[in-house]
Amino acid sequence: MRRKDKLMDDPKELDRVLKKAKYITIAMIDHGHPYLVTLSHGYDAAQHCIYFHCAGQGRKIDALIAAPEVYGQALDDLGYVAGSCDHKFETVQFEGRVSFVNDPGEKRHGLEVMIRQLEPDPETVIAAQTQENSLAKVTIGRIDLGNLSGKRAVKPVVQL
Repeated sequence: MRRKDKLMDDPKELDRVLKKAKYITIAMIDHGHPYLVTLSHGYDAAQHCIYFHCAGQGRKIDALIAAPEVYGQALDDLGYVAGSCDHKFETVQFEGRVSFVNDPGEKRHGLEVMIRQLEPDPETVIAAQTQENSLAKVTIGRIDLGNLSGKRAVKPVVQL
């Protein structure tokens, strides 16, 4: 990284951004071409993975089955700084490998991780969304994470 002052490499800080970000964007290859999608997610620090849910069929599923390696980013948008043409943010970039979860216990766990990260009242949503019939219908992806790196810009370059 050229700007060492923006480097974020403390594992606790990287975990914090992965847990705080409301979405991730992952890049994959689809028939030799780049393809990008944005996903709701839940970060499981203990298992060093990200869970997401999606439709059971479509372009994303086909691409990930054919080539499960992804590169992604979690963004915590800290806002545009008016008058300085600058933006504050923290990001975590990651490499990973996607698999799809079939085990009902892990599906439940993945959904719970997501719901606890995203919902203000997680227990109510967990009770509704983790019923056996719901688990049978949902497709859960798991990204096992490899290399992580981070970047932060919390002060504008041009001070007002």
